[in-house]
Amino acid sequence: QAFFCLLFCIPWGSSCPPSCQCTERAGAKAVLCSSRHLEEIPEDIPRDVVFLKLDANSITRIPSNAFRHLSHLEEIDLSRNAIEKIDRAAFKGVAAGLRSLDLSGNRIRSIPKEALLALNAKLRLANNPWHCECALQEVLWEARLDPDSVQDITCHTAPREEYVGKPLLQVLDAGANFCSVRQRTMDVAMFVTMFGWFAMVIAYVICYVRHNREDARKHGRHLKPPPSTQAHAE
Repeated sequence: QAFFCLLFCIPWGSSCPPSCQCTERAGAKAVLCSSRHLEEIPEDIPRDVVFLKLDANSITRIPSNAFRHLSHLEEIDLSRNAIEKIDRAAFKGVAAGLRSLDLSGNRIRSIPKEALLALNAKLRLANNPWHCECALQEVLWEARLDPDSVQDITCHTAPREEYVGKPLLQVLDAGANFCSVRQRTMDVAMFVTMFGWFAMVIAYVICYVRHNREDARKHGRHLKPPPSTQAHAE
C-alpha cells in the first residue's frame, strides 16, 4: 500500500532535480540550479516550474524541445554558461508563455532566427562572440530585446573588418545591411546557374543541328545514282 501511495498520491512535477533547489515565490515554483557544474539541461525538472535558473554552469547546447514539457515556464536564466549551439526548436512548447530569456555571457556565434523570433519573451543576448550576419540582424529588428543589453551585442567577427569589435546596433545605424549582402550573393549564384543552363541549351542545339546536317549529307550521298547509271541513261 505504501508503494502504491508513492506512485499515485504524490503529484507529478513535485520532484526536484538532485543538483538543484526547488522553492516557491508567491505561490509560483522556482527551480534554482545556479553554479552546479551542469553540462546539460536536467531532464527531471518539475512540470509546474515557473522560474528556472540554470546560470553559471557548463551547458554547451540547447537541444530541440528542451523545455517542451514545462508549460508554466515564464523565466529562463541560461547566462554565463558555455552555450555554442541552439537548435531551431529549442524553445518549442514554451514560446507563448515565456516572458524572459537570458542567454548573455555564453559562446554563441550564430543562432537560427526561428528559435527566437517565435518568442514573446524579453531577450538578453549580450556578451557573446557574435558573427554579425543577416539572421542576427533580423533578430535585432524583430525580437523583443532587453533595451539595457542591446549595446552589448558586439560583432566578434563580420564580413568586413571595420565592423569587428563594434556594437551591432552601431554598425546597422551606420548603414550596413547584412541581409542585402546575402541577397546579392544569392542573386549572383542564381545568375551563374541560369547562365550555365543557358549555355548547356545552346550547346545542345548546336550539336543537334550539326548532327542533322551530317545525317542529311549521308542520306543525300545514298540517294545519288552511281556514275555508270547516269552515263547509260544518256
